[in-house]
Amino acid sequence: MHGERVLFLDGEALIIDKPTGLPVDPPRDGSLSLENHLESLKFGFQRWPKPVHRLDRDTSGCLLLSRNPKAHARLQQAFEQGLVTKRYVALLEGVPAEESGRIEMVLGKVSTAETGWRMVEDVDGSLKGKASRTAWRVLDVRGGRALVEFLPETGRTHQIRVHAATGLGAPVVGDGVYGTADRLGMMLHAQKLAVPRAGKPDVIGEAPMPERFAAAGFGEDPAEATTSKAGPDAAVDPAGDAGSHSHDGSAI
Repeated sequence: MHGERVLFLDGEALIIDKPTGLPVDPPRDGSLSLENHLESLKFGFQRWPKPVHRLDRDTSGCLLLSRNPKAHARLQQAFEQGLVTKRYVALLEGVPAEESGRIEMVLGKVSTAETGWRMVEDVDGSLKGKASRTAWRVLDVRGGRALVEFLPETGRTHQIRVHAATGLGAPVVGDGVYGTADRLGMMLHAQKLAVPRAGKPDVIGEAPMPERFAAAGFGEDPAEATTSKAGPDAAVDPAGDAGSHSHDGSAI
C-alpha cells in the first residue's frame, strides 16, 4: 500500500484511501485483500492495524483502521453510537426526481441459489430487517446521469447501493448486483470520514475523486469541502504516542 493512500495517521488511527477492487476481508478464493497490505501499514508499530469498519470490494475511499486494541474499542464505539460522519459520492444511472431528500428503509437479506444474496427492502418485516437512513443531494447532472452526495446515518450492508436503486430508482453506475455492470467499475466512493475522540482532535480523512469518475465525465466534485482536510495532522511521526495530533461497521 503506497504512502500516498494514507489520509490520516497518528498513534491510534489510520485512514487509507482504499482502491476499488480490493476486498477488506480475505476472499474464499484466496485472492489478494487488505490483509496482504497490512505489513506495509504498520509504520513503526509491531502490530498490524485492524479495520474498524468495512467497505465493499468495489467501493473506494476512506477506510479507518485502528493501531492498538484500546483505540479499536473506542473507535468502534463511535460507530455504534452513531457519532461518525460519513460522506459518499456516487454516480447514478438516472436522475432523481427531487434535488435532495432523506431515505428511510428497513433492509433485510435474501439469498437464492441462482443470484446469490442481496439486500432488499423488508416491507412486511418477514426478513427481520434493520432500519436504515441516508440523506442525499444531487451535485451535478450530465448526460442522463447524476452525481449524488450520500450522508448515511446508519451503516447497513449495501445501504447506499439499495437506497440509490430502490429509494431513488437510479442504481449506482457499475453496480452489477442492484443495477448493471460497467467497464469503469462501480462508481461509489467514500469521500470523507470523521470520527470524534474525547479530549483529542477528530480523526478526519478526505479521499480525492478517483480517476474513474473523470473518465465518466465527472472528474471534479462540485460540492465545497465542509471541513479542513487531514493535511498537517497526517504528517506526524507515525510511531508517535496516542496523544500526538496529526450504527455498525457493515460494508456499504
